[in-house]
Amino acid sequence: MAGLHWLTNRYDRTVTKEQLLDASARQKRTDLSGPLNYLLIGSDHRPGANPEDQRSDSILIVHVPAGLRQAYLISVPRDLLVAIPAAPGFGGGQDKVNAAYEHGGGGAAGARLLSATLTRLTGLRFDGAALIDFSGFKQVIDLLGGIRMCVDTPVRSIHTKTQFDTGCQQMDGARTLDYVRQRYDLPGGDYDRQRHQQQMLRAVLDKAGQTHLRSDPVKLDRVLRAVGGALTLDSNGVPLEDLLFALRGLPADALHGVQVPSSPQTIDQVSYVVLDNGGGGLFDALRGTRMPEWAAAHPGWVTRL
Repeated sequence: MAGLHWLTNRYDRTVTKEQLLDASARQKRTDLSGPLNYLLIGSDHRPGANPEDQRSDSILIVHVPAGLRQAYLISVPRDLLVAIPAAPGFGGGQDKVNAAYEHGGGGAAGARLLSATLTRLTGLRFDGAALIDFSGFKQVIDLLGGIRMCVDTPVRSIHTKTQFDTGCQQMDGARTLDYVRQRYDLPGGDYDRQRHQQQMLRAVLDKAGQTHLRSDPVKLDRVLRAVGGALTLDSNGVPLEDLLFALRGLPADALHGVQVPSSPQTIDQVSYVVLDNGGGGLFDALRGTRMPEWAAAHPGWVTRL
């Protein structure tokens, strides 16, 4: 326990703290009992990309049912058609969900508008949020010595022309992020990209939890500093130590990847993703205590990570 306290205090000082949740999207909480819902926003401004492009590349809701013995990574399709509330300089209206981050101005303000958008869509209030810089995440993977990723469909990167062949393989940070960006020429398109990003997060957690890292304090310190440098955090007033202590008992096979029931649709010559039957009951399950039952009843939208 003393070691955990030292690590979290040291790590806590490296993380940028911001108010990432809009007041309408924030769950008031005094402890970590009951189901938890966290918002993860991934953004990666690649070299050569338009600096004005502030759209979020990845949007995930992390749902941990009561008992803290399972966790679900729910990927929100970036092109999902939603109603975005008004914000300074933006009058509100319908757009792709990842545009909410842009309309809010990016950064913490963009995250707040995105959180308000998701609360309006799902009815969920969040227990915390994190903004992840995927460019900085590359260093984390490299410091871990790379991660093991399993390629299920061969694909050539549209960014680097790298060919990814099927099979499990060790990838460094640059190769991993290149792979999980791909959605074109994959049978499931963006749904495959979502699943690959979920797999990446699982692989990073697996590698970070290996014994040899915990027994090498110098390397562990470098990894923690890199993670801290890639994160902006809104802990919603809960000490980081309390959160890590509560989640440390998650079993190794407790992570499930979930995709929102939806399908592509072209509207006025623009490609969107629209919900199937309002999300097929997923949001109701997330707001209550029925996520395990929903996952069992909808296996086509769930992957064990």
